[in-house]
Amino acid sequence: MIKFDRKYLKGYVEARDLENISGQVKNAHDALENKNGAGSEFTGWVDLPSRIEDKFLGELKKLGQKVRKNSDCIVSIGIGGSYLGIRATVEYLRDPKLLPIYYAGHNMSSDYFYDLFQKLKDKRVTVVVISKSGTTTEPALAFRIVKKFLLKKYSEKQLKDRIICVTDGKKGSLRQIADESGYQSFVIPDDIGGRFSVLTPVGLVPLALAGVDIKELVEGARQGQSEYSKADVFKNSSYQYAASRFLLYNKGKEIEVFASFYDNMYYVGEFWKQLYGESEGKDGKGIFPASVIFSTDLHSMGQWMQEGKRNVFETFVHIDQIKHSIVISKEKSDLDRFNFLAGKELDFINKQAYLATREAHYEGGVPNMSITICKSDLFHLGQLYYFYERAVAILGYLIGINPFNQPGVEAYKSKMFTLLGRK
Repeated sequence: MIKFDRKYLKGYVEARDLENISGQVKNAHDALENKNGAGSEFTGWVDLPSRIEDKFLGELKKLGQKVRKNSDCIVSIGIGGSYLGIRATVEYLRDPKLLPIYYAGHNMSSDYFYDLFQKLKDKRVTVVVISKSGTTTEPALAFRIVKKFLLKKYSEKQLKDRIICVTDGKKGSLRQIADESGYQSFVIPDDIGGRFSVLTPVGLVPLALAGVDIKELVEGARQGQSEYSKADVFKNSSYQYAASRFLLYNKGKEIEVFASFYDNMYYVGEFWKQLYGESEGKDGKGIFPASVIFSTDLHSMGQWMQEGKRNVFETFVHIDQIKHSIVISKEKSDLDRFNFLAGKELDFINKQAYLATREAHYEGGVPNMSITICKSDLFHLGQLYYFYERAVAILGYLIGINPFNQPGVEAYKSKMFTLLGRK
């Protein structure tokens, strides 16, 4: 289970405040469930976990076994939702048994590609290129560059076993490329936008190739669908999170900081930033999403959080049970005067730092919430992904925007194409 703690929202968000907006939350819930709200054509993710067939997961598992026999690594080409969910999952697991995944298409740095190819030059490579249209600048150019690199190692015929496309089922340039070249391909559903796509082939294919237990990830999301599809805000912690954010936003708290004392949550924070920033930031509205990893950032951003401008609130993402234990040793000299902690587990100390920080920040004027997952495993990550998806949809409807479009993303593309001379 995921636990949601509102203790340090006292004085900012009370039970009566949640009760007062419960009707609005119910209306947002109904719009999402009945698919009659703004952007409803992109709400296929709502019941996706329960629709994913175990047979399909088994087929991906077999494909992964085949690929790993003939590959030393995966190159995953994609940007935004076609990148962050994959990386967040892999970095969260930190499983040395997984086939390494390298990433391309999320930037256009020449030095990055040079370094990437230095790492890949002596490796057997399988590429997964992910793009709905195939014409998004960064992944499209990355695919060109990576394919040129591959042709120095393999023939065109061999590339049929080395390139997998995840794209539209019927149209778009990548679909055409896949069909004409004979590359194996998987379909991105029409009714699911990129930032909600981690449980579609966008995320499941590269994760399965690397050896991730995607069945466990999906099972967690299925549990999330069951838990977070309840209309009652007091019985649905995802909706409590969304409603609390809404109430804080209305009180001038316009910045939310995702904070964790576990550094394997770094890319989960990046996934969250994209999901929330792209969903909420439009029509002059929306909470600005930022993220920090403590204790590291306590020695930089911690100062701002404690004493900066009070337009911010914080959400801690905590882990109850970690994978490994490190015990503090006793030193004969005790020159650093830390023998009083000898015999204590390092995670115990880390948890005390978390408890101290959330209390100190609250006393400094920063209301904060905590989302606690029981274990650092795939099941709870899948549940967390769905928790976040559900909450951002509800908040979008509460503040009166379409949480499923991204018109602002097109602005830089248009300017860039003009500068590049594209008609």
